[in-house]
Amino acid sequence: MRSLSLLLVLSPLTLALNVPRQASGFFNPAQGGGSMLTDTGNGLGEPLNVIISGLSSSQVLSVSGVTNYAKAIGFSTECLGIHLGDPQSANLGDGNGAKNQSIELREDFGDPNLGTCLESLNGGNHFRVFIQNGAQHDTGALFLAASQEQNAANNHNIVANGYDIGRDNLVSMAVGTKSFGGVTYQTTSQTVSGLLPVGSAGINHGIAIDGIVNVLTVTVQ
Repeated sequence: MRSLSLLLVLSPLTLALNVPRQASGFFNPAQGGGSMLTDTGNGLGEPLNVIISGLSSSQVLSVSGVTNYAKAIGFSTECLGIHLGDPQSANLGDGNGAKNQSIELREDFGDPNLGTCLESLNGGNHFRVFIQNGAQHDTGALFLAASQEQNAANNHNIVANGYDIGRDNLVSMAVGTKSFGGVTYQTTSQTVSGLLPVGSAGINHGIAIDGIVNVLTVTVQ
C-alpha cells in the first residue's frame, strides 16, 4: 500500500518530465492540429524554420524581449514603423488557433534606427515572430518564419532558395555572444529535422525547402 501511495505521488512528476516542452522547449504544432507553415492567405504557407526555445531566458520570450534580442543580432523594427503587406497567421497547435504574427523584424545593416529602411529598399533578411503561449501548450517558444527577400522594385518577393537562405543567415548572425541595450545574450543552435516537409509542395512562391529547423537557445548573461 505504501508503494502504491508513493507511486501516485511520483506519477505527476514523471508525467511532467515526459512533456515535450521539458526536453526541447517547444511543442510540435502538428501534434496539436497546427502547422509548421504560416498561412499567407493564398492557400500556401511559409516555413517556421527557426524556433527560439522556451528553455531560453524568459527575458527573451516576449515581443519586447525578442525585439531587443533582434537588435543585438542585426535586425530591428520596420522602417519608420511602417509595415507593407498583410500580416501572416499561424496555428502553433497550442490551443490559440490561427493568430497573426506578433511582430516582423528586418535586417538593419548595422543601424538599428534606420537600417531597416535599406532592407525595405534593397532587400535582405527578415523574419516574422509567432508565440506559442496557448492554454494547451504554453511553452513560451518563439516560432520564426525567416526568409531572404528581393528589393522593393521586385515587390519584396523571396529570392531563389530564400527560405533556407534566410534561416541560415539568421542563425549565423545569432550564434555566439551578442549585446544590445545593456543586455548580453549567448545563443546556441541545434538542427532538427522532421518538423517541416522537404520540397515545394504547399510552400509560398513554389520555393523548395530542405525541411530543416534550427532551434536556438538564448541565455541572458
